[in-house]
Amino acid sequence: MPADLPSFLKSGEPARLLPVAADSSKEVRAASIALAVLSAVPDFRAAMLSTIGQRAGSRARLDCYTEVVFANEPPDMKCRPDGLLVLEGGKGRTWGCLVEVKIGAAQLEADQVERYAALAKLNGIDAILTISNQFVATPAHSPLSLSKSSLKGIEIFHWSWMFLLTQALLVLNDETVETPAEEFMLREFARHLDHPATGTSRFDQMNPEWKDLVSKVQSGAVLNRNDAAVELSVGAWHQEVRDLSLMLSRQLRTLVSICLPKTHREDYDARLKDDSDFLVREHKLSCTLDIPDAAAPLDITADLLRRSVVVSMSLTAPKDKQRASARINWLLRQLAKSEAGGIQIRANWPGRAASTQASLEALRENPECLEADNKSLAPYSFDVLLVADLAGKFAGRRTFIEQLEEVVPLFYKDVGEHLRAYVPPPPKLKDAKADATEDKGSSDEESDEKSVTKVGELSGPQPSEKSNAGTKEQGDSFFYLDAAGEQHGPCLAADLKKLHTAGMLTKESYVYKVGDEDWKIYSAAFPDA
Repeated sequence: MPADLPSFLKSGEPARLLPVAADSSKEVRAASIALAVLSAVPDFRAAMLSTIGQRAGSRARLDCYTEVVFANEPPDMKCRPDGLLVLEGGKGRTWGCLVEVKIGAAQLEADQVERYAALAKLNGIDAILTISNQFVATPAHSPLSLSKSSLKGIEIFHWSWMFLLTQALLVLNDETVETPAEEFMLREFARHLDHPATGTSRFDQMNPEWKDLVSKVQSGAVLNRNDAAVELSVGAWHQEVRDLSLMLSRQLRTLVSICLPKTHREDYDARLKDDSDFLVREHKLSCTLDIPDAAAPLDITADLLRRSVVVSMSLTAPKDKQRASARINWLLRQLAKSEAGGIQIRANWPGRAASTQASLEALRENPECLEADNKSLAPYSFDVLLVADLAGKFAGRRTFIEQLEEVVPLFYKDVGEHLRAYVPPPPKLKDAKADATEDKGSSDEESDEKSVTKVGELSGPQPSEKSNAGTKEQGDSFFYLDAAGEQHGPCLAADLKKLHTAGMLTKESYVYKVGDEDWKIYSAAFPDA
């Protein structure tokens, strides 16, 4: 318990794990319990604060308060924040954050949060954190439309109760909590949040305008971009996608995140606008989920015209297999344990050749049914899809959510868990004596052909002892695969880091260090990236 209150506080109570607030003060009680666990369990504290850009190391101290009264308050202040966080880090750095909590069906209010922003400015507080049953893609987004001028200099963050529950379970699963008392406290907090009587809930229904919007699309009506139903439906979809990612995180015991371009991560309004335009233009809602260590991202599309949900994953075909039949069989072997019902396979071909598609059941009987008319072609990628026709359930506010949350885990369990991304074999050093023999018996043209690696059907020079061994001054030599799967090199580690900084290589790009046995992803080869 802190000995002294911060200078900007007139009064306040340290957050209690067992709150003494009246039963009618549900929000104060919920805030007190959550903040008490946050301050008492260092691993949970570090995990949660990292999501809002704050580092809480072993030397950091977090004080949490409820029932706060500030030294400087606007004269017209009619409400008070539910809590306050004060984080003291190294070198005397202090970070303060107001906390506003809603429970059950209660919704956050924009004007209330904007008044808190004015209070924060008067007292030198850095941020505002809101907690409710509303969902956002990242904690940096807010479920509210707030005036930018009123928030100038104040950061706004948001956690859903399900996000707190998910993070608590992930921390417990990591088995890093130091003491039995801390583990017991965090486990009981998770049980508390998981009980419906506490007022925490998942996203369980679309917006009231959803049914009419689906009916308009079904009747062939042109959607009006300015129709409020469009943005409300997209906003509800965004909340459901976040809830779905958290649900999968709890089931898989690993954090499943939403894949967003940088513009959408930094500006929720841009995401809302772009996805609303997409709904009006294509009559579809879509998202992509990133599941750690899965073969590919999980793509989800809700098609309002066909009243269907499509869940899919895309794989690059193995380039060391030249024939179409070999590449198709490579995929079929991975799906040997999958139930065939509803699973479709789409093969994508080079040039102008159209994609081909067949059911998994048909492919098992006759793999040739997926091949293109031009038998000399080989597919460069495959899409594995599950198409769920929801019919009348698609327009139901609750039934749409229920079906979506049934179909997505089903696809991942039946398909996603079994898929493995193609990893090319590493380039190999040539034997110097063999090279000399080949050079004597080969023409210049043949020699040029042999200098191109056949490993994985990747373009690029065959690594040789002379060309690939880095000097002591230069360091190790590397090869890498670009976004199209083409091999490049040799180059130095410094060159790879420049490519990564420029965005030409990602943390998932494959690199090979000469002398290693196999390829690695960039983040494994350079852990400090």
